Amino acid sequence: MSDLVEVGHPSLSCRQQCILLGVSRSSLGYVPVGENQEEIQLRRILDELHLTDPCLGTRRLVSVLERDYEIHVNRKCVQRVRREMGLEAIYCKPRTSIPGEGNRIYPYLLRDLPITEPDQVWCSDITYVPMESGHGYLCAVMDWHSRKVLGWELSNTMDTQLCLAALENAVKNSGRLPKIMNTDQGAQFTSTEWTSRLESMGVSISMDGKGRWMDNVFIERLWRSVKYEEIYLRESGTLTQQWKRLEVWIKRYNDWRPHQALGNKTPAQVYEERSAKINYEETKKCVA
Repeated sequence: MSDLVEVGHPSLSCRQQCILLGVSRSSLGYVPVGENQEEIQLRRILDELHLTDPCLGTRRLVSVLERDYEIHVNRKCVQRVRREMGLEAIYCKPRTSIPGEGNRIYPYLLRDLPITEPDQVWCSDITYVPMESGHGYLCAVMDWHSRKVLGWELSNTMDTQLCLAALENAVKNSGRLPKIMNTDQGAQFTSTEWTSRLESMGVSISMDGKGRWMDNVFIERLWRSVKYEEIYLRESGTLTQQWKRLEVWIKRYNDWRPHQALGNKTPAQVYEERSAKINYEETKKCVA
């Protein structure tokens, strides 16, 4: 709104225009400033440390930053940056309280559940991606059984729309829906927009225990792979450049790279072979 203020207006002073527009006079001279290189570097290091040892809390991180990187920041700074990046230390603790009023937290449905076929369970998560002059966020939707990345989206904002875009891409690319969608308890995944979209499609919702990365282990492994094999091997680029690189890497991950846990088949092979068998068996039942 401050850009509507006309300096040198014949009948209204700048102060009067600010009052009418409901903006502060101090905002007239404000020029948005991007992240400085020191904070961009701090974000990247914190992300790498989280991948290496996700159990590190802020106190130890401050010590590691000083000892190994000669970066001197206080604990509050580390807490703020990690919060903005969506990072949380992993540790076990008793559940001494339950969530207060707000978005609903759904139960974890995968405990002791045999996952034997594609589209039985999908999972989704968000991770931080460094950029040339700032940072972005990558959201992916993966098929739990085959490890295939069905859909993904990259954005400079970590909001529910990012997750919904990745979900819509997954549905469009696969032409199918899961029985269960598993995520963490992040604000994007507990939002009404996300949960109502899944419920409207008839998908059951499962959520990890807070701070329990093992509850969504396969997509956590995906983040480790994409960062060590692609993102951190190259110079940080623009959002468009990172998007193009990720497109190539994810296609290679899905269609070319064999997985030992999948009998040295690719995620795409396992997903399509098993899906074709299920479709054939369902067709036989209909004919019978």
